[in-house]
Amino acid sequence: MCVSALFVGCAAPAETSADIEESPLSEFFSSASGGDLSPEEQEKKFAEDERQREELVAQCMTEEGFEYTPNLQSASMSMMTDGEEWDPESREWVSQYGYGMINFPARDDMPTGDEGEYVDANADYVESLSESEQMAFNEALHGAPMNPEEMPEEGESMEWDWTTAGCYGWAENERGVEDPSASEEHKPLMDAMTAFYEDMGSSPELADLDAAWSSCMADAGQPGFSAQVDAQTSINEEMNALYEDAGEMGGETGPDEAAMEELGEKEIELALTDLECREKTDYQEKRQDVQNEQEQQFIDDHKAELEAFRADLEQGS
Repeated sequence: MCVSALFVGCAAPAETSADIEESPLSEFFSSASGGDLSPEEQEKKFAEDERQREELVAQCMTEEGFEYTPNLQSASMSMMTDGEEWDPESREWVSQYGYGMINFPARDDMPTGDEGEYVDANADYVESLSESEQMAFNEALHGAPMNPEEMPEEGESMEWDWTTAGCYGWAENERGVEDPSASEEHKPLMDAMTAFYEDMGSSPELADLDAAWSSCMADAGQPGFSAQVDAQTSINEEMNALYEDAGEMGGETGPDEAAMEELGEKEIELALTDLECREKTDYQEKRQDVQNEQEQQFIDDHKAELEAFRADLEQGS
């Protein structure tokens, strides 16, 4: 479960703006989950956590009789955008990036080719092992493969057990880091929070707001969307289809550039109309008011459980 997404109401990127106030639940947990840190501080914390984890993994693998070089290449969160760069409520921004899916700030600065490829620091060593030794290496690192009969039924959650997760599991246990959202103690709260956001999306207040937005979109020549989030989702689905088509054709360089460029133009046109209709219906402000009111009611109804959950988050941060 993505707890951080729950805190912000599972908001899509297009619903995020530096000008929109923090909702009651996200504010309730922001300090405990590192939300009060700057992007640079968050990246530094992530890198330090990764360094500690990988050094412990290396210690464990050595004790298991293998060589292991800490994989620190991924120890960067690469904070692509901040509040000033990502501004989907700005007409100038939307005119350039749409929803920020095909094109986005700093896209040209992203590494490409060999520069952007992930290189496993242990690849050469693993390649030098026999097939049976490679299997033993992976089992020591990640734990034994799960028996298909032990797999949970569809819809059931699987509780993570560090004792069966190899050296990565041991390292996490040594660091003393636990995910409170995965514990049985907080499961009722997590279930209630998930249901809360699912129900909020279908509340009468938001249904009326989406209906007004949908009518505006149809009048502007963009019919067929019953909810505001459907507009961005439609571009995402078309983009995914282009990637899938490229994979089926054996492409190694990604989707057809001309098709992506055409979709990017379509994205901007749709996003601009979407923005105009959000402005005409006061969509963001009204939606934020509904979310704030309902989140505050949820906090009032689950005060004790939320306080206990926040305490566990702070202890592990």
